[in-house]
Amino acid sequence: MNLLQALAQALRIPELRKKLVFTLLLLFAFRVLASISIPGANPTALNDLFTGNTLLGLLNLFSGNGLAHFTIVGLGLNPYINATIIMQLMTVVSVRLKELSKEGEVGRKRITRYTRWLTVPLAALQAYGFMALFTNSSATSAGAIIPNPTVTETLTVILTLTAGTIVAMWLGELITEYGVGNGVSLIIFTGIIAQLPGALFSYGSEGASNVFHIFEMAVIALVATAGIIYVQQAQRKVPMQSAQRVLNPRTGMASAGGRRNFLPLRVNTAGVIPIIFAISIMAFPTIFANFFGQATGWLSTASTWIRDNWQPNGGTLPLDLLYNGIEFVLILGFTYFYTAVVFDPNDVADNLKKSSNFIPGIRPGRQTAEYLGKVMGRITLAGAIFLACVTVVLPLATSFLTGVSTSQFLLGGTAILIVVGVALDTMKQIETQLLMRQYRGFIR
Repeated sequence: MNLLQALAQALRIPELRKKLVFTLLLLFAFRVLASISIPGANPTALNDLFTGNTLLGLLNLFSGNGLAHFTIVGLGLNPYINATIIMQLMTVVSVRLKELSKEGEVGRKRITRYTRWLTVPLAALQAYGFMALFTNSSATSAGAIIPNPTVTETLTVILTLTAGTIVAMWLGELITEYGVGNGVSLIIFTGIIAQLPGALFSYGSEGASNVFHIFEMAVIALVATAGIIYVQQAQRKVPMQSAQRVLNPRTGMASAGGRRNFLPLRVNTAGVIPIIFAISIMAFPTIFANFFGQATGWLSTASTWIRDNWQPNGGTLPLDLLYNGIEFVLILGFTYFYTAVVFDPNDVADNLKKSSNFIPGIRPGRQTAEYLGKVMGRITLAGAIFLACVTVVLPLATSFLTGVSTSQFLLGGTAILIVVGVALDTMKQIETQLLMRQYRGFIR
């Protein structure tokens, strides 16, 4: 059964049909909000600011192109994503939060509540940062995006952007609870898909104007998508066996036995989080340069040089190699770091021991934890290299083959990762709903 047939079967089920319609309506509501611009911005200066800027391009990607058009949901779900990442990191640092995360549904709800509270100040702080950038007359060649705003206008914009983030977060949680799929991921997914027509037009107008270049881009896109699906689905299946006593129904006597199973370890456990971390770190010099754009003397000279040169295509080959090399190494490091945050071999080994499961040939407890740590370290290297290649190498290779600048493709790999990951997750959830109603799954 293919995807279209499975969706047709899902639409015949009243409960699933209501969930799908509810999800589509809320996604449409978010796209409507993403088309309502805040008045007072200079569109020419706004377009100049976002051209070739790595960090702003990433933030705009997660806002569904709302930031580049300065809409009421321009911040998108970026503050909520940052709050979620901070809470995950705090779960490792704070003993109280780690205990709370193990308390089941009650603990999960409390951590979610803390994440919502943290989102509000992060959104307000990020909105203030954008206002400081947008009112800087030297941030773009066309002058300030919002020239000489009053205090009231500044506060109004900050409150509007903060409220837009809260509304987007609310819509995402409604989809997660009453719809199909993860609401936050689906909102980001639809935002990326909405930018696809404009991106294709931009690619064609810049360099890929002949049929051969368009064919090359199509082949690269297909190969990249297939590779991402393969790695996203890849698992290292660690064999396990459960130690239990089996009752013989004929004799009524118990004997030692057990079921064989496996523990799936994902190759790319960290997802796209290492890419977000790495791009944010690489964009710090540009952020500070924007704040000191109106300074004089050596600060003005340094900030101007950073804004003009500290980019993936900075202009000189040594600088390009340095920038991309540092970003490549950062992605490798953050992949290991975040994998260690979300996967604790000691906890997994302890849970296996409590459930009377063991790995054949490995003693339960400390030796199991050491074995899982070694296996996870090896497969994480493959996942880290894959993420770094998709983010750094893929845009450079595509630019070399098609003639389109790397700034156009800088977020292409990240976007494909998000789109493929969300699509696979949503398909699996629909498949689960169908299997609960004795339908065959459509993911082979």
